[in-house]
Amino acid sequence: MYQQFKSISISYRTAPLEIREQIALNEEEAKALMLRLKDFFELSDVLVVSTCNRTEIYYTSPQDLNSELVKLLLIQKGIADPASFHEYFEHYRIGKAAVRHLFEVATGLHSQVVGDMQIPNQIKQAYQWSADLHMAGPFLHRLLHTIFFANKRVAQETSFRDGAASVSYAAVELVETLAIAPKVLVVGLGEIGADVCKNLAQKGDADITLINRTRAKAEALAATGQFRVADFADLDAELSRADIIITSIQSGQPFFTKQMVQALNGLTYKYFIDLAVPRSVEPEVEQLPGVMLYNIDTVRSRANAALARRMEAVPTVEAIIDESVTEFNDWSKEMVVSPTINKLKNALEQIRQEEMARFTKQLSEEEAAKMDKITSSMMQKIIKLPVLQLKAACKRGEAETLIDVLNDLFNLEAVRS
Repeated sequence: MYQQFKSISISYRTAPLEIREQIALNEEEAKALMLRLKDFFELSDVLVVSTCNRTEIYYTSPQDLNSELVKLLLIQKGIADPASFHEYFEHYRIGKAAVRHLFEVATGLHSQVVGDMQIPNQIKQAYQWSADLHMAGPFLHRLLHTIFFANKRVAQETSFRDGAASVSYAAVELVETLAIAPKVLVVGLGEIGADVCKNLAQKGDADITLINRTRAKAEALAATGQFRVADFADLDAELSRADIIITSIQSGQPFFTKQMVQALNGLTYKYFIDLAVPRSVEPEVEQLPGVMLYNIDTVRSRANAALARRMEAVPTVEAIIDESVTEFNDWSKEMVVSPTINKLKNALEQIRQEEMARFTKQLSEEEAAKMDKITSSMMQKIIKLPVLQLKAACKRGEAETLIDVLNDLFNLEAVRS
């Protein structure tokens, strides 16, 4: 089973955004694809992961179906020229490589922002889809739970998830330090502004309003979270209402000036977080009472410091993954001998029951119960050593020889498991 585990992957490391967004799957599409894989190829242990940065399919099969899965995915997405997309996919055709890759993805080692805290939840969501469709067997269940435990260790034992390692997330983290349940105004929804909104969507205690020159873009982003949308023409009123203003407006000169902010009605404490280059907030606004300004250098320094701490933790994270992969490998090897162990137990139990039937007819109920308890205990002790030897042989890669010996000694092929 372990060596039959495989995967295909397209990610920010292999494909630009305009390619990845054509491949991305929502929940409905992911589940539909999984059902097709089950119908067409009778696959088991299927996991489909799709985020803004990657789309991946993991599966178990004795055959290498990677190329067929790429074709099926492209067909489902209606790609007109599928041949031109094949070069963007990575293929993991060996179980060891596919398992290791999933561990590294799930812990955030392969995230665009190293240590991304969203990826564990995205993997859990994908796992739930597999479970919902009854496409997660014992192998995938054990693999994912081993990964979740490794993730827990990473969070508890390292600084890999400490702080905000991206500018947009660092801006959101800064918001949390400035005020409790603030009114936040996001102005300008370019790439960085959109990223800020995605991170803000994870927070449930802020009143967030979006303003963009193109209202349709603001409305599209608002649909991803509990956001208000205001017209650009109402900017002054929204500025007066807001406690924190996050701006990434692109212009040749500062858009928010000291004069503009000073003219606001009922000016109270306001925090400007300027993520634009060139700057969109005039530095002189800080001369106004109650106004504080954080520019992109300030925010980036917070992100860089957090990223440095995360990078320092990478060797420890890799060591945790090494331990977890070894543990999972040992378990998967033991799966090979599990049918033999069951057959051996059944064979000994059958002998015990036959002998019990011969000698308990003349015993009282109390004596028969004692006999059952004694023989059951004896059987457990007898079987203990062969089971331990089988498991040890698994780790040495010598299980097949011992399996053959036990089969011959106890005629296990004739025993139902």
